[in-house]
Amino acid sequence: MSEPDVTGDPDQKHRIYLVDGSGYIFRAYFAMIRGRGPITRSDGTPTGAVLGFSNMLFKLIQDTQRDGRVSHLAVIFDTSRKTFRSEIFEEYKANRDAPPEDLIPQFPLVRDATRAFNVPAIEKQGFEADDIIATYASQATAAGMETVIVSSDKDLMQLVGGDVTMLDPMKNKMIGVDEVHEKFGVGPDKVIDIQSLAGDSVDNVPGVPGIGVKTAALLINEFGDLDTLLDRAAEIPQKGRREKLLEHADMARLSRQLVTLKQDVELDIGVMDLTVQMPDAADLMAFLNVNEFKQLTGRVKEFFGADFRKDVAELPDMPAPAAGAETAETPAAAVEIDYTTVLEMKDLQEWIDEAYRIGSVAVDTETTGLNAMQASLVGISLSIHPGKACYIPVGHVAPKAQGGFDFDGAEEQAEETGLNQLPKADVIAALKPLLEDPVVLKIGQNIKYDQVILGQEGIEVGPVDDTMLLSYCQEAGQHGHGMDELSRLHFGISPIPFKEVAGTGKSQITFAEVPIDKATEYAAEDADITLRLHQVLKPQLAKTKSATLYETIERPLVPVIARMEREGVKVDAPFLSKLSEDFGARMIELVSEIHNLAGEEFNVGSPKQLGEILFDKMGLSGGKKGKTGAYTTDVNVLESLAADGVELARKVLDWRQLAKLKSTYTDALQAQVNARTGRVHTSFSLAAASTGRLASSDPNVQNIPIRTEEGRKLRNAFIAEPGHKLISADYSQIELRLLAHIADISSLKEAFAEGLDIHAKTASQVFGVAMEGMDPMMRRSAKAINFGIIYGISAFGLARQLDVSRTEAQGYIESYFTQYPGIRKYMDETKAFCHETGYVETIFGRRVHLPGINDKNGARRGFSERAAINAPIQGSAADIIKRAMIRLPGAIADAGLKARMLLQVHDELIFEVPDAETAETAALVTSVMEKAALPAIDVSVPLVVDAGIGDNWGEAH
Repeated sequence: MSEPDVTGDPDQKHRIYLVDGSGYIFRAYFAMIRGRGPITRSDGTPTGAVLGFSNMLFKLIQDTQRDGRVSHLAVIFDTSRKTFRSEIFEEYKANRDAPPEDLIPQFPLVRDATRAFNVPAIEKQGFEADDIIATYASQATAAGMETVIVSSDKDLMQLVGGDVTMLDPMKNKMIGVDEVHEKFGVGPDKVIDIQSLAGDSVDNVPGVPGIGVKTAALLINEFGDLDTLLDRAAEIPQKGRREKLLEHADMARLSRQLVTLKQDVELDIGVMDLTVQMPDAADLMAFLNVNEFKQLTGRVKEFFGADFRKDVAELPDMPAPAAGAETAETPAAAVEIDYTTVLEMKDLQEWIDEAYRIGSVAVDTETTGLNAMQASLVGISLSIHPGKACYIPVGHVAPKAQGGFDFDGAEEQAEETGLNQLPKADVIAALKPLLEDPVVLKIGQNIKYDQVILGQEGIEVGPVDDTMLLSYCQEAGQHGHGMDELSRLHFGISPIPFKEVAGTGKSQITFAEVPIDKATEYAAEDADITLRLHQVLKPQLAKTKSATLYETIERPLVPVIARMEREGVKVDAPFLSKLSEDFGARMIELVSEIHNLAGEEFNVGSPKQLGEILFDKMGLSGGKKGKTGAYTTDVNVLESLAADGVELARKVLDWRQLAKLKSTYTDALQAQVNARTGRVHTSFSLAAASTGRLASSDPNVQNIPIRTEEGRKLRNAFIAEPGHKLISADYSQIELRLLAHIADISSLKEAFAEGLDIHAKTASQVFGVAMEGMDPMMRRSAKAINFGIIYGISAFGLARQLDVSRTEAQGYIESYFTQYPGIRKYMDETKAFCHETGYVETIFGRRVHLPGINDKNGARRGFSERAAINAPIQGSAADIIKRAMIRLPGAIADAGLKARMLLQVHDELIFEVPDAETAETAALVTSVMEKAALPAIDVSVPLVVDAGIGDNWGEAH
């Protein structure tokens, strides 16, 4: 490919090809998905769109080479959704969906592909690719060149005419004046007028309601142009058209501003500099090698000729680096540190511009507390390159010791005390477009917290990657997934402890009071370590076979949970107060009863005193002393004593339960009501349980007991807002159903398929009795066995639960396995697999590691074996409800419903729904939840969801 001699000969005009890069990307992505499915390179980076784009660009280069008149070529990209048009009309393109999650990390790679082929990759902040194409087309025409716009985008058709044509690359079809007229009913010079009237629902261009392209063409052909039409709208005989045009004339003029392409964008590279160039062999081969495009490599070598192949042959071997190596030039733990404080808006803009250029940024927020719905924003840290990070202070105040400032009105206080920091409003306004941009990846450690914090500032952060979840998906059960632990594990670095900057105990200050220089060191390090963790953990997804779990379950769940936390749930404070009083009164009664049984007064809440009463004074057997010399009186000890008929132990268990309910819920919930929202906002932990189950805190809704009367009363305190109801949607016996599927137990599957009472069915088979007229105690025993087996229950445990001898309990278990031999086979095979690999898997590929599975300590090994039996079942149930949670917000929105998902409690979801929408919402939620495993897994038993409706959670459950 030789460099052309651009002469400007009018008899033999040179051509420039201007490629709509953004259109190419999406076409390449969806073409590859349809044709081959998801494609990743060996380090887990998705590359399907990159391969499709590279193939299309290479074909175009081949075609232009065969056309001897093509002298110039460039690919034009969009930089972000926010452009000058957004300032004209805030809703412009606001309703566009975010790109697919696996496409986002491919945007920078597509630009790498363009540069690797030595083709200019052009973009400019604040302008769309179409504006740049229009500008270059205008420059090319002025220079005497022909322009071919490689795109099928109708928005570019206004440029067609004269020396400008379009090429649809997928159909290989040229688009000229005739084709434009066929599409719009007018020539290219009137396309703007048609679009101004018809609008564009995709780009959210309003147009004139009720006027489509055909009607617009009739009107423009009759009146000549838009201005004339609007000036003479009163003359239109059709009443509907006339009134619409008169009423919405200003909207049509606004739409014209939005659809008219700028042809005078100031560009650093002029059209004459976009000459076709031979690619550099080293650059192109490095790109193809890193991305493992072997077939394309062969075609490239063949096409570019002998000299190119010679250059390639002389290159050294180029092993493919890990993803992210293009920005990590040195090992993660050995990078040069450069942390800065951003105190000028121009400096912040430089960070923002660099984030746009790279296509990703690590983000971390600093606040006044751990409760995201109560905390105030203090500062934001960013990192784009390893070792380089910044901190943007916005809410620091003078320490209380220097004036005792409150945290309300922190910005004004900062100004009064002369603290040097940027106004929060200015920082939020500057960062909002970046943090919401669908083509820039935001990286965080437990980024849900940052989403909740920034969501209260009006920023909907996305799309996101979460280093905590990247670790969790790959190594659940092996270690914790906090940033400090991951940093030590992967880099040998111990980040600055919070206590080092904020102190401890009574002298501890909030982060808002930390001096800004110290805050910068701490906060910038967090963002930097997060970025470096991402570069290590993300490429490992493919190697650990965790990419599907992360991309389809854990990552898309993050914004869903963040939204739930911000929604919160209303509680009935007067009811809680009354319930707390009732619990307190009952506790006093129990203490009196316990003292009477003990024959003396003692502190019931003291394990030491209780142990002395039980094992010294009463002389009960089974007492064991711990390291402190006091008797152990935990729940297992007390339950064992209660099972042996020790009434005092039973009363203490009742007292402890009431004490916990009172302190943890009825008292605490009243204090946890958010003053701003009037609701309680639980915090969900996404990486707490190794099986994939969510945990929650402040309050812990997962631990509210459902089997006791007091626990059920507590649910009545969670209420709907006036005019609304709560819907509780609960999977029915999902773990037993999954056991039947995973262990392939035909009789259980048949029972579920027929809708039989599974516990009665089990009792009938295990005890040899008819289901009709069955003794309820037999059904209860079968239920205990069914659920106990899932958790690897022992004969001793079942005996205690059913109040029978250990021999009798062992007989029940043996009879159970005789009836369901597949379950024992599943248990044995699962334990054997775990002993060999150290982990078990859910049906969706989630790995649950059990480090104690081969421990020399028999108790620890036995515990791990029981966990191995349960984890695939419990984990699969957790995966299914997470899949449902991801789908439900979109399904609710698509149905035009106003339901809000508030809580997740194990196998149950709670929604708040307007009174008029309860039936429709319940039906929709049930349908989505029952189909949540599809299409990934076709569970061989029906998943059944029970949906209840009520004024409070207790009524709905």
